[in-house]
Amino acid sequence: MYEFGPADGPAVLALHGVSGHGKRWESFANEHLPEAHVIAPDLRGHGRSPWEPPWNFETLVDDAVEVIGDRGPVLLVGHSFGGAIGLHLAARHPELVRGLVLLDPAIALPGPELLEVATATVESPDYTDLAEARSEKVHGSWGDVDERLIDAELAEHLIPTRNGRVGWRMSVPAIVAFYGELAREFVLPAPDLPTVLVQAMKVQPSYVTPPFLAALRERLGDNLTVHHFDCDHMVAFAKPSETAAVIRKLL
Repeated sequence: MYEFGPADGPAVLALHGVSGHGKRWESFANEHLPEAHVIAPDLRGHGRSPWEPPWNFETLVDDAVEVIGDRGPVLLVGHSFGGAIGLHLAARHPELVRGLVLLDPAIALPGPELLEVATATVESPDYTDLAEARSEKVHGSWGDVDERLIDAELAEHLIPTRNGRVGWRMSVPAIVAFYGELAREFVLPAPDLPTVLVQAMKVQPSYVTPPFLAALRERLGDNLTVHHFDCDHMVAFAKPSETAAVIRKLL
């Protein structure tokens, strides 16, 4: 678990996406949201946290509750899969969440698409070398992220795997299970919870499905604010200043 910013700053729980890690938030927290106390854990099955099952939303919410401890309620910032966890946490423990910032959240996605990505993860879980891993980032969803952050990502998160190859510091079985969790029906926060959703407009098809967005609008009404960012999926790292401004409004 990583913590950035002043201990007496407003508490922000930052949850990363599938295959990510908590330290990914370091530059964003220190450089763009220095007034907040950002708490950023490696999710179960990721990074330096335990990799043991069960690998489901219920366990991840329990983990998040333990991380929050007596520091709640927190402003929860969730990216992608982290946004889905944030929604489940807010639904089960509304007393622990005072605001929700969903950065291109991934929830209730089509089963066939998730089967495809999970199968690809099993069949190709690692890379020939660092150059191949970097190329995947640069030519994928990290294409609009500063190279300095890509270098930091590789240094922290890429480890030796098998036969001289390299891969992300994560449990492949856990990652596959989490892709399955993303096929579950979405949950919604309490109607009075201030919620901001940022949709990455370069992601097609969008992770923010029309049924989910429509349900969120109906549930929250004026308590929902939607922003459209001209970037790929790594919202906070591609558009850090804009993301920080969105979060700051709820601090």
